[in-house]
Amino acid sequence: MTFELLPLSDERGILEMSEMATEIVREHFDPIIGKAQNDYMIGKFQTPEAIRDQLAHGYLYYFVLEAGRRIGFLAFRPREGCLYLSKFYLYKEERGKGYSRLMRDFVVRKAREEALSAVELNVNKANSAVLAYEKLGFRRVRSELNDIGEGWFMDDYVYRLDL
Repeated sequence: MTFELLPLSDERGILEMSEMATEIVREHFDPIIGKAQNDYMIGKFQTPEAIRDQLAHGYLYYFVLEAGRRIGFLAFRPREGCLYLSKFYLYKEERGKGYSRLMRDFVVRKAREEALSAVELNVNKANSAVLAYEKLGFRRVRSELNDIGEGWFMDDYVYRLDL
């Protein structure tokens, strides 16, 4: 497995990332939060403009590749002494193959390179991925209800992996 950094200067890569993110997020989250909220969130967080803005404000995006094929993506940034893992996604057909452990190991390595003490992430309370995060060693530390605008909220657990 390899990880390909997406630089802010790579307009084609940003468009590809947005398309990949939209496809994966629609497939996974429409059944969990509904199409209307998911469409709003994709528009807010996964458009080329949103990805450019995140890159400009310290997020690092990586394509996840297996045998040269892009099978998913990651995004993270340092925040309050830890590495905040904002995106951790694989295409549906790539899940359950052990790739998430390799992805976690990559994120942990990046956190340690920055001398950070933990990795944190938010996960929707109804998302079955909570079980995967727990298997990867993350532990639930709190709940959050985040207002994301236009009457929408993200009702999440925060998970943490201490390093």
